This record gives sequence, structure tokens and C-alpha cells, in this order.
Amino acid sequence: MGQNGFRMSQMIPLPHFLLGVTHMTASILLIDDNVVQAVTRQTILKRAGYFVITAMNPVRALERLQNADTATEIGMVITDHFMPGMSGAEFVRVLRRTHPTLPVLVISGLDEAQTEYEGLNVTFRLKPLLPDNLLASVHHLFPSGH
Repeated sequence: MGQNGFRMSQMIPLPHFLLGVTHMTASILLIDDNVVQAVTRQTILKRAGYFVITAMNPVRALERLQNADTATEIGMVITDHFMPGMSGAEFVRVLRRTHPTLPVLVISGLDEAQTEYEGLNVTFRLKPLLPDNLLASVHHLFPSGH
């Protein structure tokens, strides 16, 4: 058994740029209404050394950001596009009023959704987003997150 109770064959290997990373200066806020996808991404990011706070809907995420309702500073947001009640694009528009430069990674299964984010200063990635691609995108947007 490896650390965290995983068999070594079950562990996701870390990309070379994350090896040896052990400390964080800020958190990632992960927003996804799909529990399986949220837990999977959270596990991948935590395994890579990131501290991840998960919100199951964008309204709750905005409340947490606006009320500073997190144990650490939020240094980056990862959001799904298609969610009930508020789309990822609507979420980012509201977010930009108070956090104009906060790095945002949008993950969507809809290529045509990318146009909804024009001018909102986000990085857009299509599903399925493999673990290495997720980590590379996060590392690019949030290099000092460790």
C-alpha cells in the first residue's frame, strides 16, 4: 500500500513539474454539480499537492468568496459550464465584479460554450480532461499555488 491507502498501481503518476511539491500558499475553489466529477478532480488536485475547496453549485461558491468563508485565500477557480441555476459563464460574470484577475479554468463538454466566455479572462478546456491535462492547466494558471 502507498500513502493514503492506495495501491501503488492505483495511484496517478505526477507530471515531472509537480514532483517534490509539498506546500501551498492558496486554495483552489472547485465548482461542479456532478459529485463524481467533483470528487475525481479534487482527488487528482489534492494528490498533486493542491488544497481544494469544493462547492456543488455556483451560488454557494459566490457566497463563500464574497464572505471570505474559506480557511485560506482562494488563488484559483475551476468551474463546470453547465450547472443548474447558474451557468459557468453567469458565475464568471458575477465573479469578475469582485475578482477581476482571479485565474479561472472552465471545463465543459460543449465546444460551443466557449463563446460565452469571450472577454471574461478564462482558460477554457473541453471534457474529457485527462488528469495530466488538468494538472498542466492548473499549473500554468496557478504556478505559485504551491
